[in-house]
Amino acid sequence: MAESPVTFLLNKLTQFFENEMWFLTDTREEALSVKGELEHVRASLRVADSLEETDDEVKVWVKQLRNTAYDMEDALDEFSLVLRHDHGVGFTGLISRMSCCIKNLKARYRVRSEIECINSRVKGLCDEHQRLCHKFTRAQQDPSSTVMDSSWQDLRGDALPLDKTDLVGIEQPKNKLVGQLLDGALRREVISIMGMGGLGKTTLVKQVFEDPAMKKHFMVHAWITLSRSSEIEEVLKDILDQIMRVIRKPVPHGANTMNSHWLKMIIKDLLHRRRYLIVLDDVRHINEWDAVKHAFPINGHGSRVIITTRNANLVSTSCKEFNGQAKKMELLDPEQSWELFCRKTFQGNSCPYHLEEICKYILRKCEGLPLAIVAVGGVLASKDKWRTYEWELVRRSLRIEIADKLKNLKRVLSLSFNDLPYYLKSCFLHLSLFPEGRPIKHRRLIRLWVAEGFVEKKEGKTLEEVAKDYFMELLNRSLIEVASKRSDGRVKYCRIHDFLRDIIISKSSDQGFAEIGKEENREWPDKVRHLSIQNTQQALQKNLSWSQLRSLYMFGIERSFMNTVLASDMKLLNVLDMQAAPLTRFPTQVADWCYLRYLSFRFTEVSIVPSSIGKLQNLETLDLKHTKVTELPIEILKLRRLRHLLVYRYKNISYSSFKFGFRVFRGIGALQSLQKLCYIDADNENSNSVIRELGMLTQLDRLAILKLRKEDGRDLCLSISKLTRLRAISVASVDDDEIIDLQHLSSPPPFLERIYLRGRLGALPHWLPSLSSLMKLHLRCSRLKDVPLVSLQNMPNLVHLELLQVYDGSSLRFEAKAFKKLRTLGLDHFDELRCIEVEKGAMPYLEKFIIQRCKLLDKLPSGIEHLTKLKVLEIFDMPDELVNKLGQGGQDDDYLKVAHVPQVYYGYWRDGGWDVQLIERSVQRDRIRVCSRHEHEEP
Repeated sequence: MAESPVTFLLNKLTQFFENEMWFLTDTREEALSVKGELEHVRASLRVADSLEETDDEVKVWVKQLRNTAYDMEDALDEFSLVLRHDHGVGFTGLISRMSCCIKNLKARYRVRSEIECINSRVKGLCDEHQRLCHKFTRAQQDPSSTVMDSSWQDLRGDALPLDKTDLVGIEQPKNKLVGQLLDGALRREVISIMGMGGLGKTTLVKQVFEDPAMKKHFMVHAWITLSRSSEIEEVLKDILDQIMRVIRKPVPHGANTMNSHWLKMIIKDLLHRRRYLIVLDDVRHINEWDAVKHAFPINGHGSRVIITTRNANLVSTSCKEFNGQAKKMELLDPEQSWELFCRKTFQGNSCPYHLEEICKYILRKCEGLPLAIVAVGGVLASKDKWRTYEWELVRRSLRIEIADKLKNLKRVLSLSFNDLPYYLKSCFLHLSLFPEGRPIKHRRLIRLWVAEGFVEKKEGKTLEEVAKDYFMELLNRSLIEVASKRSDGRVKYCRIHDFLRDIIISKSSDQGFAEIGKEENREWPDKVRHLSIQNTQQALQKNLSWSQLRSLYMFGIERSFMNTVLASDMKLLNVLDMQAAPLTRFPTQVADWCYLRYLSFRFTEVSIVPSSIGKLQNLETLDLKHTKVTELPIEILKLRRLRHLLVYRYKNISYSSFKFGFRVFRGIGALQSLQKLCYIDADNENSNSVIRELGMLTQLDRLAILKLRKEDGRDLCLSISKLTRLRAISVASVDDDEIIDLQHLSSPPPFLERIYLRGRLGALPHWLPSLSSLMKLHLRCSRLKDVPLVSLQNMPNLVHLELLQVYDGSSLRFEAKAFKKLRTLGLDHFDELRCIEVEKGAMPYLEKFIIQRCKLLDKLPSGIEHLTKLKVLEIFDMPDELVNKLGQGGQDDDYLKVAHVPQVYYGYWRDGGWDVQLIERSVQRDRIRVCSRHEHEEP
């Protein structure tokens, strides 16, 4: 992977000539020469990257070129660092300046020598490039010089769970497995799904686990993904957390510090009288199963444990010990393989006649392995159907001559990597820095890619918008997958499968991109650019150079080890991500790392930010969410490149949600690069000035304000009207009885998608119904006199509506053809509400309906039976009379109204915890699902 660092260096050289080069007039020619030579070879780098896998000579050349680019980048940044040294003021500053003049002369000489040396290396590499050109030309024009091995087996890593549209040949095994789970013996059974990696074990079990019949039949259900780095205590805590969320009880006090023996005893006691379904995904070793099996009691309620594994010995052992059942996954047959291939490659259309021979040849090499089919199909889907040569090139580059069949699938997946444009390769390799088995937050990833310098500018788009395009491209190529979505369809978390992760970790290390520090006594390379330290306390190697480190991620490390790491020389660091680290104070040395662009202390105990933070002139993201910080120093105004300022925390007590932001100060309008600003506390003596200055932040797309007063409404409206890029806004009044006055907004931002308002509204803002882009609306404590539904019902893209204490009337009516796209509706704390009517044709796509704390509502909404798409009905803290009707079953009217709804839940909060009521039915039992009663107002 040379194209990415070389391109990045060329961009940096251009910037350096513009900003710094006047300091180095005597070395300008040398630097220009380096730039010219690199531009000369750049055209061949994509081909060179594709040959790197199979040609040792090219591999050596690419590695040398990559390292040379890295060294040149380091030399430029180190020189800039010397030039930008802060000398101070007064006599001390004069002495420092005189000293630096001497140092600058030395630095100039050193940089000139380094550039001359690098220039010499580049010229040598260019000479070598001329000699290798025949290989590059041959690879472009005649890729048929290689042969492909004919079989694959013994693969590592499970297949990526596929989209529902990609499922082929799964319906029959799914129905069979569902039957085994529902109709089997009353004794607890262990069912093992066995097969080689990539066959779709996880995909099959996931479809079964998410089947509504499972949620109804099993009182408790939990999904546990094991990994090689999993500690038994962490696995057991995960199981316990899931069980407690399902039964709506708080986690037992002290569970976080319990050993595995006591955790297993608690889990066993909780499951003893309940019918449960536990899935243990990707169990690789017998000892992993041995470590948890005694937590699952052998009861007589028809409980089930499902294991997915590649380990045949584990299957044999579990079957003999517990009289279990085993299912072996099979390869897809040719017809199923072709169907899946066409779905992925041609979006379900038939294969063009002129490509059939090529496609069938490629498909034969996949041998019915779903992961390989999806991976290759993702590559081919981006090819022009009329440029047959591109397809032929893919076919011929699938060559493999190595007898080790494990490397065959890796090479196919490497083809997916090699086919990526250079700007996506770094983004994809970057995923290797996150711990195995953890979903990765989409927003976090986008900010990190920007800070790492992986994202290129595109006219008309912010870097974050370009990064989102990168993300979607990787998603569409089946290299990453969605782990969870928000209610409005946005991606919340993504993940990469372990098998792909193994591949990119290997590639990251081989190509000098990144290292994962988690193994004891591991030898690290002399130089590391991107480092992720994960759950390790190993001593730092003396030969490890931190001076070239560009990003550092810490996951699960001890305080003493963390302090040792932070004491290292990391002057070129761009990213410091210490989320959830054992940090109690802001490390003072961080302020000296002036190249920092991303700084995260999220979920730490940091409470004070020092004034020295003003030195971080390149900082783009400051993430202090869920810390104890409530104030920032005035020096924060020096950070003119700041794009994301996140300083807030929240906590829930029963139904109440408390948020804490930070006190903002006059001058905030100077931070004109800000895109996200959350949460500012407007309750201070400068509130009028601050609110007016928000209008200067024209790049804002997300804004959150706490403690707004009525008199600030006009100024806020004026500012909002200037924020034309705003996509989400959250406003909370100083208390729930204070009016939020937003009637003065004449021209709301045209692209608003999410609005969260907490506080009294004299009337619904007149401009609200005109927002054609609005997808999510939360109104809380509005206390409206007029019913709000009429104004909102024709909003064309509204998919999520939550109303809490919004209306004081006694009835609500959802008219026919109203809320045409609504999928989630929540009604909470309507004190006078006695009747809800749903006309036929209203909310035709509603999937989730939440009704809670409506104390006078003693019957279900009239017409709820018309909501044919409804999947979930949640009733919390409602009159017992309503629940008793549902529990009677039989011919009760309320029971019959929701007989078509797969999941009906009831619960109430009492004495500091959730008390759960099961609704008995004549045909089925509804189980209580885990769900948060608060969706935090994070825009």
